[in-house]
Amino acid sequence: MPRPLWTGAISFGLVTIPVKIVSATEDHDVHFHRVHLADMGRVRTRKVCELDGEVVSQDEIGKGYEIAKDQTVPVTDEELEQMPLPTAKAIEIAAFVDAGTIDPVRISDSYYLAADGQVAAKPYTLLRKALERSSKVAVAKFAWHGRERLGLLRIREGAVVLHSMKWPDEVRNTTDVAVPREVEVGEEEIEQALQLAEQMTIEDLSGFHDEYREALEDIIAAKAEGKPLPSPAEDGKAEKGEVVDLMAALNASVKAAEESRGERGEDATVHEMRPSKKTTAKKTSISKSTVAKKTASKKTAGKKAASKRRSAS
Repeated sequence: MPRPLWTGAISFGLVTIPVKIVSATEDHDVHFHRVHLADMGRVRTRKVCELDGEVVSQDEIGKGYEIAKDQTVPVTDEELEQMPLPTAKAIEIAAFVDAGTIDPVRISDSYYLAADGQVAAKPYTLLRKALERSSKVAVAKFAWHGRERLGLLRIREGAVVLHSMKWPDEVRNTTDVAVPREVEVGEEEIEQALQLAEQMTIEDLSGFHDEYREALEDIIAAKAEGKPLPSPAEDGKAEKGEVVDLMAALNASVKAAEESRGERGEDATVHEMRPSKKTTAKKTSISKSTVAKKTASKKTAGKKAASKRRSAS
């Protein structure tokens, strides 16, 4: 099990469920160091006091809130932990709502809630079964990382999931963005758009993978081996500002989607409209060992080919 990020309890009426929060996601991004290009030396961020210019250590750094110019009030972690909040060490369920009423824009990070000890097994199962048998989700409040948060509890594959949520006043109104004015759209265009959506409908998203990360790993492996970089992919997108016939584009898109499913005969040209189904090995990060493995495998393949040529001669 991943390392717990928080321990406390779910407060469900008079029911208390001891739980641990663990991350529900993993970071597979490729991370870079900042380096001095002249000699590849690491460039790090130094914490310097702007008043005396001295570098300060982590244990000398605290929190402060500026209440006026040149007036800052210090706030300690102990003071934050002792605030009189009922949600200080509890995920307090405040209400249940229909799952369809939650605006997805309000949902933020996701975490799994694990039962903390045998005493939590029965009430945890009770909450899980209650949520599974209804179309509702639980709305809760909890304090974490120096602030009170709004949360959403739902069930995923038998586990209780906690989604942190934005407060209502943290979501901007759509009037703040440039939404196009109402324009006339024909019924035929709407029908074609619906047909395209139907052609592109899939039931499983597991075929999607991070092609950018894979291409980046190939670039790093090539640079480590001193080989030419992979050729860039051709960009088939329309140039910016080009006027597109909407109906023609919809018709072409529907036709391409049908061809990709083999609905226009064996000789139809296949256009990739769905996520690739090839299975790729999980790569969590680029490291020296990752690059070394790629290099070694290519060298081994070269040796085997050379050996076959000698045997044939």
